[in-house]
Amino acid sequence: MILCSLLLLLQTADPLSGLSTSGLEAAERGLQYLAEQQQEDGSWTADVGYKLEEGYRVWNRDAAHVGVTALAGMAFLSGGHVPGRGKYGSVVDKTVDYLLKQVHQDGYITSNETRMYSHAFSTLFLAEVYGMTERDDLRPALQKAVDLIVASQNEQGGWRYQPHVADADMSVAACQVLALRSARNIGIQVPVSTIDEAVSYVRKSAVREDDPDWSIHMQAKPGDFRYQPDLQSRATFPLTAAGITILHGAGVYADADIEKGIKRMESQLGSFTKRFGKRAGGHYYFYYGHYYAVQAFHIVGGESYRNYLRVVQQELLEMQRSDGSWPNRTGPGTNYGTATACLILQIPKEYLPIFTR
Repeated sequence: MILCSLLLLLQTADPLSGLSTSGLEAAERGLQYLAEQQQEDGSWTADVGYKLEEGYRVWNRDAAHVGVTALAGMAFLSGGHVPGRGKYGSVVDKTVDYLLKQVHQDGYITSNETRMYSHAFSTLFLAEVYGMTERDDLRPALQKAVDLIVASQNEQGGWRYQPHVADADMSVAACQVLALRSARNIGIQVPVSTIDEAVSYVRKSAVREDDPDWSIHMQAKPGDFRYQPDLQSRATFPLTAAGITILHGAGVYADADIEKGIKRMESQLGSFTKRFGKRAGGHYYFYYGHYYAVQAFHIVGGESYRNYLRVVQQELLEMQRSDGSWPNRTGPGTNYGTATACLILQIPKEYLPIFTR
């Protein structure tokens, strides 16, 4: 069964994008599922919480989730569904309306205690929509949201779970940089110094051969990116993908850190995917790791990109349920897993400027 699916995946591949007919059809089923799950107010529900080691601690169960709503909206945009037009145009419009209502006076986009991850995903989604529609009510909300991101950058150049805190980490930083890049692309003011400081932060988190004692913790190797610049901080496949995505988002497309990071990810791709994919019931590590990884490999292109797509698409095809959804046993839940899976499968379509080479 698995061999037949793999042969079908390879035989129907689009040589221009690396996508497969099977992968595109899976994404379409996922979008249909998401459309059916959208709430009347335009939101999607999920468990609001935070990761705790390899678990997920919930503080608001099955609540309207700003971050998951933004990811679901991005999934429809990535499938080519334009606000106000087409099969899912009304779905996208309802998403926009809901998120605009969650923009607080200080620019923070939050509800039910969601945090900076969700703020960044929401800012990214609204910026991409603004680039398509130029709705008058989007620009002031976007500028406030961007101003909050800029003001929340810490002295190291990164961001953390909450606005205006001293700490920072790679994963949260990647979300903010993508949001800032999208906003800057459509004319929202973003200080150059903010981007420069983010690049400096990610450079300090890269593991290099000339670093003293680079291997003292978590078996880090040259090419890895750490959770934080501290040598004691862990280094993982998702964090390396996030580090490369930050550099790409800042306009750095080819250098030693990126080249070594891609090679390191190639060596970890199979083991990471199997450990946290179907076998783990769609762990949140799997989804956010591949959300960044598909962007990193997509920009690099070539054989590395094609090999990557073959692996991740096959895993996603095996994981999809009969109703079109994807499981997320550890994390915010099924809507999160499905939205992110659809994004991973559709990012190579390049319908959105943020995902173009």
